[in-house]
Amino acid sequence: MLMTASFIWGMSYVAQSIGMNHTGPAAFITARFLLGGAALLPVIFAPALLANKKYDGTAGARFGNFPLRSGIFCGVVLFLLSYIQQVGMIYTTVGKAGFITTLYIVIVPVLGLFFGRKIRLLVWGCAFAALVGMYLLCVNESAPLNKGDLYVLVCAFFAAVHILMIDHYSTRVDALRFSAIQFFVCGGIGLIIAFLTETPSWAALWAARLPIAYTAVMSSGVAFTLQTVAQRRVTPMIASLVMSLEAVFAALTGWLVLRQVLSAREFLGCAVIFASVIAAQTPDMSERGRLSRGQLS
Repeated sequence: MLMTASFIWGMSYVAQSIGMNHTGPAAFITARFLLGGAALLPVIFAPALLANKKYDGTAGARFGNFPLRSGIFCGVVLFLLSYIQQVGMIYTTVGKAGFITTLYIVIVPVLGLFFGRKIRLLVWGCAFAALVGMYLLCVNESAPLNKGDLYVLVCAFFAAVHILMIDHYSTRVDALRFSAIQFFVCGGIGLIIAFLTETPSWAALWAARLPIAYTAVMSSGVAFTLQTVAQRRVTPMIASLVMSLEAVFAALTGWLVLRQVLSAREFLGCAVIFASVIAAQTPDMSERGRLSRGQLS
């Protein structure tokens, strides 16, 4: 599920870039997440409607209680990371933005230490190896840091916080309703910011309709819901490593579909990231011993 989400996010870079040619970052985020939340409503209400029953708040739910408070909290963080990244990409290159954003690979375990999470030494090593691979893949210029890079660095922090919040709430709430609530909260905040800082128009949104539609339905509605469901079964550290594959999928998609040439350095970066993700999910020696003893018994 996380790899599928990463693939969808990797393909969304082009859509986001094209969309920003027509509208401001807040307006784009508003349209994307409000439409993404709306796209989930038929899936949430469909079981009750097909059964010809009044929706009682439980139809289609599989886990937990109504996720209003958790959805609001995550929606605020989702807006911060999305908006700050969109603004930062105005001033920096896509390659540098992709690399800096993936610093959440290291930020997640560091923040996890404050909550008593113990990270295996192998996983720490895989995280830093993945960062090296990300640098080889994404950064091809020697331009100095600018304010756009700093914006994206702040985005990486909020991305790490969002991953940890999803880990905390994912087993307590229904994924679909939780995702819809956080999307509506994110889009609602974006609407306020758009009218305060931009001049949104229907004409601009219509011009960006295809990028908005893809990022709303696939990147938001599908991918973020997959993330919520998948994080019930994996640790935040492993989740952050797998989700960092979005940069690899973005590069490979450009190579296969758009015929964009990848250098040997970039292929090496892809290989290092893939190897790091796979290695991080291998059990340590004590776990292998327990598994072996369990199989023998």
